[in-house]
Amino acid sequence: MADQPRRPRTLNDARTEAEAAFKKVTTKPVEAPPKQVAVPGVKEQVTLRIDQDVLEHFQSDGPGWQDRINAALRKAAGL
Repeated sequence: MADQPRRPRTLNDARTEAEAAFKKVTTKPVEAPPKQVAVPGVKEQVTLRIDQDVLEHFQSDGPGWQDRINAALRKAAGL
């Protein structure tokens, strides 16, 4: 069996091979961050955008409005 002549490389072939090799060594595997165990009763500070009328509704009964929002969210989440 005779060796067949090599096909000349084109710029696109070399570029495609180089990009594939570069991507292979530089791409980090996607790892999910370790899931933290929720400690009961511990609150976490977040920023939440709420419609003004909804906020006014919860604030209208005075102090404790954040706890009332939390209770409403727990109920809506089925917790």
